[in-house]
Amino acid sequence: MPRYEFRCRACGDTFEVNRPMAEAGRPATCPQGHADTVKLLSTVAFTGRGGAGPVGGTPAPGGGCCGGACGC
Repeated sequence: MPRYEFRCRACGDTFEVNRPMAEAGRPATCPQGHADTVKLLSTVAFTGRGGAGPVGGTPAPGGGCCGGACGC
């Protein structure tokens, strides 16, 4: 289930709420009970080895910022 980050305008607390994507835009109440909150734009981070390359650790050819076509 996605986790959304909110900040309370009244007390400044930042907190997270787990909820289905269908409810992403629904307002959230801060843990202190204040209703004046705003949803923050969060980055997504994936962890683990999914997409880390072939087993054995040999990197795939190319790479760089755009797949290696420009040689960067």
